[in-house]
Amino acid sequence: MKFLIASDLHGDLAAARLLLERFEHERADRLILLGDLLYHGPRNDLPQHYEPKGVIALLNAMHTRILAVRGNCDTEVDQTVLHFPILSDYAVFPLSNGSLAYLTHGHKYPDEHALPLAPDDVIVRGHTHVAGVSCSRDGHVMLNPGSLSIPKDGTPRCYMVYDGHSFAIRELCDGRDFAVWEPIS
Repeated sequence: MKFLIASDLHGDLAAARLLLERFEHERADRLILLGDLLYHGPRNDLPQHYEPKGVIALLNAMHTRILAVRGNCDTEVDQTVLHFPILSDYAVFPLSNGSLAYLTHGHKYPDEHALPLAPDDVIVRGHTHVAGVSCSRDGHVMLNPGSLSIPKDGTPRCYMVYDGHSFAIRELCDGRDFAVWEPIS
């Protein structure tokens, strides 16, 4: 199964359209959204193509293929207009090497100590708007697809693909690899 993982859409309709084009191009089975779907929040500038009602319509049209976790800008009110659950603080899926990937936005679990991680488990999170691969203090790999709408620290708008073997962070505009990480078997 192939997953396309993205975060921090913040109501940007143009970015949502590009994301769904990438989803089709990648031939992904599921879209995993790591939160902050509709609103930009008080610390971010308004996205250029801010149209949350349009984003709602696009995402609801494919609701059976979406798994989402809650971001710091997502609320119970947002859940009333979306046809898929968005209020879970984290989700988990198994990797091909037998370890687990913990999916979270990153605001509630800023480090690995709040999650029940085994030594080879991986954290996949958004929130920082900075795409990349890093390690936690305890040596857990942390993968971040960055932001679809408001990237920071000079990183491009990105998404991530897990193909059953590796994680590839790719640029939203053209699908070029930004970073790749493969779990040790």
